[in-house]
Amino acid sequence: MDARATTLSENTAFAVPRGMLAEWGLSVLVERDDQRVLLDTGTSISAARNGDLLGISWGRIDAMVLSHGHYDHTGGMRDVLTKIGKRVRVIGHPDIFNEKFIQFGKDDPPRYIGIPFQRAELESLGADFQLTSKPVWLSENVVTSGEIPMITDFETIDPGLCVREKGQIVPDPLRDDQAVFVKTAPGLLVVLGCAHRGIINTLHHARNITGVETIYCVIGGTHLIRASEVQMEMTIATLREFGVQRLGVSHCTGMPAAIRLAQEFGPGFFFNNTGSVVSV
Repeated sequence: MDARATTLSENTAFAVPRGMLAEWGLSVLVERDDQRVLLDTGTSISAARNGDLLGISWGRIDAMVLSHGHYDHTGGMRDVLTKIGKRVRVIGHPDIFNEKFIQFGKDDPPRYIGIPFQRAELESLGADFQLTSKPVWLSENVVTSGEIPMITDFETIDPGLCVREKGQIVPDPLRDDQAVFVKTAPGLLVVLGCAHRGIINTLHHARNITGVETIYCVIGGTHLIRASEVQMEMTIATLREFGVQRLGVSHCTGMPAAIRLAQEFGPGFFFNNTGSVVSV
């Protein structure tokens, strides 16, 4: 095995093993170079429960990475940290603890969707926060993206996502959005959280950070749930240009986008559900 990614929590779940839970959100365990890195923790109890059912050795996890500061990727931190039971490095962007909201319409009240815990509580459970906007190399082949530059002209931040700044609710630039990049023999394995800053922006950044041109496999949330036809066309064209052979979508992709990607990528496409294990 070169690398492996096991999805502990996602919107849907496989039937085996029995009893796994599905929740809106995401949590993926990445293994490479004797490193075990957990990207996100899902919404609540699902990642911890499903990890037990999947036989995860919690005490062997070396680091956690937070893809961004939304509840559906961080709400399981209390349970997961309790399972890990030791001091563990938690890597995220400095903005992850900002007060984050969603507002569907200008007349709708903003609803809080940020991290549902105080930092002090998480630290008391063993979280050793390393907050940086820069990439962090966890081994010679595993690196966090750090802050992702927005360079395409067809990917934008969802306007309903907001943050409180100086007492005002304003659009959230989601500077904390990040992913994990893994070097493997056939190319990069890219593990996305939500790709709020754009899946293609993320893949451009992956090539720049790692120096690897071929993107072999992409899994996780693509945030194509409200993608326009232009964005879908440009996304598909670039995925092909980058040589993507396997595409496992999760969480915030949306069914119309998933169907379109399945039609385009055929056998290389799959739903990356709770219980999915991707080996490269």
